[in-house]
Amino acid sequence: MIKKLHSVKRVIISFAVLLIVWHLAATFSGVNPTLFPTPWKVVQAFGELVTTGLRGSTSNATLFGHIAASMGRFLIGYLLSVVIAVTLGLILGWFPKAFSYVNPVVQVIRPIAPVAWLPFIVLLVGIGDVPAIAIIFIAGFFPILLATVTAVKNMDPIYLKVAKNFDLTQRETLTKIVFPATFPQIIASLHQALSTCWIFLVSG
Repeated sequence: MIKKLHSVKRVIISFAVLLIVWHLAATFSGVNPTLFPTPWKVVQAFGELVTTGLRGSTSNATLFGHIAASMGRFLIGYLLSVVIAVTLGLILGWFPKAFSYVNPVVQVIRPIAPVAWLPFIVLLVGIGDVPAIAIIFIAGFFPILLATVTAVKNMDPIYLKVAKNFDLTQRETLTKIVFPATFPQIIASLHQALSTCWIFLVSG
């Protein structure tokens, strides 16, 4: 109990010193308060953002409105990347010759940071929700696509023998055999893409 009290005491003292140094630096540095506000100004602005929205802002939405808009963009971009990347990944993994033609293009485009596409997207569709959704989509698309293709290519051949024994069509094999067999690897890629998309949500 005493150790916990000492730990809490250290945390309080650390933040108190930080706030004091921040206040003194903002007050006596001579920097424009708009660029370097005091802690109290930040608290006031935060309260204003939560209750009525920031005055002078391009949007009168409150903090919760901004959060809702961001989450909407995130969900749309992420879900689109999941659906399209998994579908294409299953198809390209099933047809390796087709993937051998697509892969060089993917490997050239994949390393480009999603933010680098922003100027071109803005020129095409303007400013709004679409550029943010597009950046989130790009951030999640390539990791999921490549992971799905790899999972299909490395799938245990026994599954294909089962599909052949049951005389399944290619569509049935993909949906009833290949997809369930590769699902664990796909889920791992979705988890990785989730964190990547979340990072680029701010950029969007």
